[in-house]
Amino acid sequence: MSNDQPTDQPTDQPQDQSNDQTKDLATGKPKIGVYLCHCGKNISDVVDIPALMQSTKDNPAVTVVKEYKFMCSKAGQELIAEDIRNNNVDRVVVAACSPLMHEETYRRVLKDEGVNEFYFEQANIREHVSWVNLRDKKGALKVAHDHVSMAIAKVSNNAPLERQKAKVTQKALVVGAGISGMFAALDLADKYPVTLVERSPTIGGHMAQLDKTFPTMDCSACIITPKMVEVGRHPNIELLTYSEIEDVDLNIGNYEVKIRKKARRIDHSICTGCGACAEACPVTIPNAWDMNMGFRAAAYVPFPQAVPEQYTIDKTNCIECQLCVDACEVHAIDLAQEDEIIERTFGSVILTTGNDIYDPTPYARYGYKKYKNVLSGIEMERLISSTGPTLGKVINPHNHEKPKKFAFLQCVGSRDFHEGAHKYCSRVCCMYAIKQARQLKEKYPEADISIIFIDIRAFGKGYEEFYEITSREYGIRFIRGRIGDVFQDYDGTLIIRGADTLLANKFELRVDMLILSTALEARADSSDLGRMFGVQKTEDDFFMEAHPKLFPVDSLTDGIFMAGTCQAPRDIPDSVAQAKAAASSAHNFMNSGEVEIEPYYSEVLPGNCSGCRSCILICPYDAISFDEPSQKASINTVKCKGCGACAAVCPSNAIMQNHFSRDQILAELASLFPWQTQPNYPTQEGK
Repeated sequence: MSNDQPTDQPTDQPQDQSNDQTKDLATGKPKIGVYLCHCGKNISDVVDIPALMQSTKDNPAVTVVKEYKFMCSKAGQELIAEDIRNNNVDRVVVAACSPLMHEETYRRVLKDEGVNEFYFEQANIREHVSWVNLRDKKGALKVAHDHVSMAIAKVSNNAPLERQKAKVTQKALVVGAGISGMFAALDLADKYPVTLVERSPTIGGHMAQLDKTFPTMDCSACIITPKMVEVGRHPNIELLTYSEIEDVDLNIGNYEVKIRKKARRIDHSICTGCGACAEACPVTIPNAWDMNMGFRAAAYVPFPQAVPEQYTIDKTNCIECQLCVDACEVHAIDLAQEDEIIERTFGSVILTTGNDIYDPTPYARYGYKKYKNVLSGIEMERLISSTGPTLGKVINPHNHEKPKKFAFLQCVGSRDFHEGAHKYCSRVCCMYAIKQARQLKEKYPEADISIIFIDIRAFGKGYEEFYEITSREYGIRFIRGRIGDVFQDYDGTLIIRGADTLLANKFELRVDMLILSTALEARADSSDLGRMFGVQKTEDDFFMEAHPKLFPVDSLTDGIFMAGTCQAPRDIPDSVAQAKAAASSAHNFMNSGEVEIEPYYSEVLPGNCSGCRSCILICPYDAISFDEPSQKASINTVKCKGCGACAAVCPSNAIMQNHFSRDQILAELASLFPWQTQPNYPTQEGK
């Protein structure tokens, strides 16, 4: 057999190479069928399928070997079903793509034909073989053979497992009340009671800080404030603002959540929102809502349209002068109020915790925090907003005069491989810079505006047209290049020096204000929140979905979903679409009233357990407890996720993990050793 080039396979008809060796069906040994997928040409262009079929056929444990262009297609699934119906196979191995993609597809075939679905194994010879061995086809064949051999060995030792069922509480939790959280809560609240938790004193998120939205230039407040009011008034939504998740007990379908409702020091059941406390308060501090460019009292609402429109006393800055107590006519002030812990049980959870905005301080060469007239994008957003600290009048923070020349610098903190920055594109930066430049031009037609960019990424519906109109009709200058240095002249003017990478020229700009289009990044507390809800993170610290294409709003924990910028940078339309998708998924999860749980949980073998409690200390899901009367460990199979940490740490071999038992894993390892001489296949030397 030559391994130099992959054999060109016929793809319209399945090829059958049943094992020539006669099986003694009376022995009761498993009848294993192996089905090799070409995946179009993803696999067959690299892996020699006829050679793999031959080496698989020589395995005495195998009864049937077949190949097809697309095993996941209806015709491919029918191949498996027909062999089961004809009593040719009772266990199945499919060598194809990742199990994450189609494991459930093939399991369903077995289940429909009356075979236990866990008598199935999938060998990943696409991601693990063909896609990573494009230049070594001989090596790819060897690795593919190993993967198939291990899957055969494992399926031979698989046990008939059954999924557990658990009741699901018909109530949902939404964490984060930005635009995504509000839409998710509103969609779900028509069917189920919803608790909406927000750590800020008001709902609305970052969208409430915006003046206008691209590309339609709609008033952001006109879009979001009616939704905020709708959320606040909805009879099926329990709104808990100024609150944070304290702890979560991960019982699938019955998540027990502790919520810390922080003390506002004002009784909201009687507060009328008159503002007398804020007027009487002598404390003045920078207002974080206005990016510290405006000021507020220690008694405050973040902005006039806040929901709930009731005041909060900032405990950190309150001097307890009692003036607010005297000013409040309804006697709502309670300076002794303490935090409250609220406990609730939920059937599903939607995480819509949003994002942080990158702090450009590390970019010292751009002069941020060094020069007052170097601002971030969100600071300019508040400055230009009609509800901002200057009521929409743009002034130069350096000399408090009207600026005439502006420059925007793109990709600050994103598309950057330096430490502290992010490799990814933040998606919205190009568009919000163009939007702000257009707003400035509309306010001050004589203004000179430049946008310095790496690439303009106008990816959404109507975005390219928005960019074209702005560049063509508004007279805004676009410079493809990078900035090397920014410094301030004696009169406060900023001098920007950089390189035009399109014209291969150096340039120098003198501007009154420089705006840095900063990246969106994962929230600083995303690790803590993800740990509590059992949600994994990507390398960029955003929450990781179960599958980027098939399950874009699902987490790997059943019943927990995600939407918006907690998962990745995205714009408002995409965030809303994801929120509605997550709400639909949560509804589907709770609708049946029960959930099936994968039987991958671990079990304690009481005869071997020594009671050392090592497993309890290492379990990340709090699924293991200690039974005092028997002095043995006990595993809650509903909370257990089958990670195997307990089985690995147990010194007594007292824990067995379903579907990944020691016998199964050792059988896979043993299959890597040649079980007989294979004249048509290279032996695995050195093993």
